[in-house]
Amino acid sequence: MSERSRRGRWVVALLAAAAATAGSTVPAWFRATGTSALSGDVEVAVPGGQAAPGVLAAAVVLLAAAAAVGLVGRIARWVVVVVVAAAGVVVVTSVVSVLRDPEPVATVAVAAVTGVTALAGPVAATSWPWVACALGLLDLFVGLGLARASARWGSASRRHEPTTSVAAGPADDDQSAWDALTRGDDPTAG
Repeated sequence: MSERSRRGRWVVALLAAAAATAGSTVPAWFRATGTSALSGDVEVAVPGGQAAPGVLAAAVVLLAAAAAVGLVGRIARWVVVVVVAAAGVVVVTSVVSVLRDPEPVATVAVAAVTGVTALAGPVAATSWPWVACALGLLDLFVGLGLARASARWGSASRRHEPTTSVAAGPADDDQSAWDALTRGDDPTAG
């Protein structure tokens, strides 16, 4: 298997991780009930994107990492590895923090629907926060796997690597003399 196809597989893995992580924020993570003077009891579903916006942000970071892993060279590749692993950590910590205390998020969602900030009952969690947490762990392992696999890769291109070239002095040719005259300098004075 060529190095290019190995890189391609990691790009696809990162794209899949980004899509799955983003997709986990679409369904309802929590269900809460509020009361309204006009409607009585109203059940409100809180989607994952509203409950833990850090999860969606991490998915966008994973998408950017998928693009970067195919372009960057040796040094920047390690930055991509760290960013992918950090995205997994962000997903897990975002999910865990909202699972510990879902009432503030549910209160905001209920208030948006009913206009009342009081909950009429307990907040019920669906299975989707747990799915997102598992995907966050998977994202972290993808970052670790990328670190291991990319250690054997060559440089993709020198275009994105820092250069250490020394700036050349002004060329001593006719074109430089004309350019100096155009600027108002006398190239013969010296």
